[in-house]
Amino acid sequence: MNKVVLVGRLTADPELRQTQSGIASCQFTVAVDRRFADKNTGERQADFIRCQAWRQTAEFVSKYFSKGKMIALEGSLRTGSYTDRNHSDVTHYTTDVFVDAVEFCGGKNDSGSGNTQNTQSAAPAPQQPQNNPDMSYGSLSDFEEILNDGEVPF
Repeated sequence: MNKVVLVGRLTADPELRQTQSGIASCQFTVAVDRRFADKNTGERQADFIRCQAWRQTAEFVSKYFSKGKMIALEGSLRTGSYTDRNHSDVTHYTTDVFVDAVEFCGGKNDSGSGNTQNTQSAAPAPQQPQNNPDMSYGSLSDFEEILNDGEVPF
């Protein structure tokens, strides 16, 4: 199974392009923090992962995401190689994520919505993200600890 799920921030504005046959393509890089901080400095390292989206997903990403915005994505890993133009004996290897679906994530000011765009969906990309003022994000203190299993309804 080849499945990749990433949550991170865009390092630059997505680049939307069209193939000669008119198919939308979008390239962008996502900075994903590593789980643990460096023991010596206390700083968290990040990995910079190149991503490629196609068709409606490409248009959606280029329209609603920009540098610094949080993004959650799902896709598959693709590898490739090419020969260096200047040195014919040098081969470069690439690893990219081919994006199947994206979601907004992060705070209200960061993304504006919780909408999902999936390339397998026949629905067109939304015209604009919709804010839900009734939705709020709580903390763990909002939950009550259940001390007795007899109170659990299932």
